[in-house]
Amino acid sequence: MTPLNSQTEASLRQFFKYFNRVMLLLWRLGIGPSMNRYPDTTGRFMVIVHTGRKTGLRRCTPVNYAEVEGGLYCTAGFGSVSHWYQNILANPQVEIWLENERWAAAAEDVSDHPDRIHLLREVLKGSGFVAPLVGVDPRRLSDEELDRATANYRLIHLRRAEPITGPGGPGDLAWVWPVATAVLLPLALAGLFGRRPKR
Repeated sequence: MTPLNSQTEASLRQFFKYFNRVMLLLWRLGIGPSMNRYPDTTGRFMVIVHTGRKTGLRRCTPVNYAEVEGGLYCTAGFGSVSHWYQNILANPQVEIWLENERWAAAAEDVSDHPDRIHLLREVLKGSGFVAPLVGVDPRRLSDEELDRATANYRLIHLRRAEPITGPGGPGDLAWVWPVATAVLLPLALAGLFGRRPKR
């Protein structure tokens, strides 16, 4: 298979930049976990909360993942140039949001793991439509083909430490729903029942 040219890769990076913003908003609104209902299509998502290596600010990145023998794995598909990957190298203490859980965790690059291809294949299966979109089909490629296609990918293991509760996690914007309903429902009803029949 042919590697992506620089223009295509730049376009994909821009697409995922905006796609990730939408995904993060869905998580903050409390409906992001529902994306995990159809993993073969939409993929399996979690959010990694990490610290900006230059700014020290809290950053949130949605990623596809796989759980293999109790371990959580994800990949930096654009390789070591990914900002979130560079952040977790600088500070591996992260927070992760799973479907119904929130954990403090430690991130580790395990790209040289002896079972790298097997683990990476599982992560890419967990990406739903995303991996095939960029030309990497984990269900069809042989180990050798997958190894070549993902030579620049970084494999990350996330080791859960302890559960987290409190503010600032998934669903922190869920209050929007009752407020929006309280504002929009009366307007909709007024519009519906306030119409006068045309003569």
